[in-house]
Amino acid sequence: MHLNQRTVAKSVSCSGRGVHSGKEVTLTIRPAPLNHGIKFIRTDLPDRPGISAHFNAVVDTSLATVIGHDGFIVSTIEHMMATLSGLSIDNATVELDAYEVPIMDGSAGPFTSMIRAVGIEEQLGPRCFFVVKDPIVLEEGDRSVAIYPDTAFRITYTIAFDHPLIGNQSYSLEVVDDIFAQEISKARTFGFLHEVEYLKRYGFAKGGSLDNAVVLDQAGIMNTDGLRYPDEFVRHKILDCLGDFSLLGMPVLGHLVARKSGHAFNHAFIKEFFARKGAWDTLTIHETSPRTNFQEEDIAA
Repeated sequence: MHLNQRTVAKSVSCSGRGVHSGKEVTLTIRPAPLNHGIKFIRTDLPDRPGISAHFNAVVDTSLATVIGHDGFIVSTIEHMMATLSGLSIDNATVELDAYEVPIMDGSAGPFTSMIRAVGIEEQLGPRCFFVVKDPIVLEEGDRSVAIYPDTAFRITYTIAFDHPLIGNQSYSLEVVDDIFAQEISKARTFGFLHEVEYLKRYGFAKGGSLDNAVVLDQAGIMNTDGLRYPDEFVRHKILDCLGDFSLLGMPVLGHLVARKSGHAFNHAFIKEFFARKGAWDTLTIHETSPRTNFQEEDIAA
């Protein structure tokens, strides 16, 4: 667990297409100072307007996580945000010259690789954490998201699909840099052929292809290269979950347990999280704090 804030060591860029818009876009991640947070800048618009990546800026969760402010949006931010969260990067400016983050190969792998290639810089200031004290649970039918007290940030996720190649899958991990990079970042988004055809018919998924998604039909996987992990589907759901929960604005010490959730339900849980202010504290943990037994003298509210 990193106790000091972090940013990228150098600026780094990539280009690709938006999965829904089909528009070409160049994205650049730049270092940012202490307490800056994650901020997106639209360089294609007059005066280069910016917006902080925070849950109260979310304007749509129907197909992806979209933030907006003062008449402009930044769409499909979840894989970028999952990368920054998974690599424990607190401060960065993300510039893009179109409204949708590039889908790349459908995972967070390309973003993760390019950030690790330029390095991550530890900054001279402590991180502030949400420390979960009491369980928070949100349920709706067979969907649920809950968070429980823990001394680290962990995610346990369960999915269930009526398809022979998916079925029921569960995965659990502690979110640390290396585990995220190796076990989660390369898991690709997935969908069913009939859903993709429907989206394309109505003008969505213009940039979607077998190069940036795992597509299933009734017989199996249409991608000739197969899966990257036997349980790639649930791992990608964890990736999306990381991206959505990074919009809390600070890292969390708690065990997040989700079942059959998605962007909209994740966002609903974040609202519930902030409504339950008595269930958590915001704390700065000093370098001297024992990891498994935080002491009152080692933390500052």
